[in-house]
Amino acid sequence: MSEALPQAGDVLYVGGAASVQFAGARSLTFRVIRVDPRITYDGWLWIDGYVLGPSGDATERRVIFVKRDGLRKMR
Repeated sequence: MSEALPQAGDVLYVGGAASVQFAGARSLTFRVIRVDPRITYDGWLWIDGYVLGPSGDATERRVIFVKRDGLRKMR
């Protein structure tokens, strides 16, 4: 996801390319609430949002630290 920052409401696939902690079976579908504006490492973001289950319902609220270029926007 090298274009604009994720926006509230965006649904993202978060896998190993975003952070090693989300590799393989630990990947998740994530609906963005907000991107933390604080400055961090170049290319990394803190994102607040909801983990989505198979039916698309929110199952858990989380704050994740991920590489921007490793995120995939879903339709």
